[in-house]
Amino acid sequence: MPLSAQRVVKTEISALSALVRVPFPNQEHREASMFHVCQNCGMWRRDKTIDPAGPVAICPECGHRHPFKMLPLLIVSGAGGAGKSSVCQALAGKIDEAVLLEGDIIWRPEFNQPDDGFRGFFEAWLRIAMNVGQSGRPVVLFGAGMGVPANMEPCIHRRYFSRLSYLALVCDDDLLAERLRARPEWRGCADPAFIAAHQQFNRWFREEGPTTAPGIDLLDTTGVSPEDTARQVAAWIRSQLSTDKA
Repeated sequence: MPLSAQRVVKTEISALSALVRVPFPNQEHREASMFHVCQNCGMWRRDKTIDPAGPVAICPECGHRHPFKMLPLLIVSGAGGAGKSSVCQALAGKIDEAVLLEGDIIWRPEFNQPDDGFRGFFEAWLRIAMNVGQSGRPVVLFGAGMGVPANMEPCIHRRYFSRLSYLALVCDDDLLAERLRARPEWRGCADPAFIAAHQQFNRWFREEGPTTAPGIDLLDTTGVSPEDTARQVAAWIRSQLSTDKA
């Protein structure tokens, strides 16, 4: 490429980089999606009224009724070592009825906000799933913390889904510890405190999961091969989706 052309390309790239760095007027807007911009009056409102009968999102500014697809969101959860990521990878490209996504792919340091219960992380995933769902296929989200209904149900973007359904993969505590210790050293999963925390989380799912609102379905993977686990999760996903078609 001639030197003059290289300068033009570099200039254009610099200009584009400057544009994408320009923030919205405030942090709230920067975290929003264009779905919240009213197609009639152009105002940005995250607090639209949701009428499931449409379904439509009603703009509080002008009353415009924006139709959208209100689909279920399926969540496959469990403590570290329960098998979530392995199942997600095993089912990739094998379930055409839904979009399967691994929850950790958007994690960034700024989401590490335990004081507010990692709310920004959960809201971000609900926004993503809401927008992906407008293609007509629901999302199946694989992750740990989003498998706790108390983390997801109060979120403002929860209103855009017909329901959230939860499945937790669980296993015996000793097996969970064995799986965590077998991970590569760089992941730091062999630390006794880390293992103890995930064993406690695993027990919470087993003991409290079915009593939450909404309840969490359980799949015990103790003594079950990864292939059979993936088949059972696929069956759960399809059974949940068939409920909406019935």
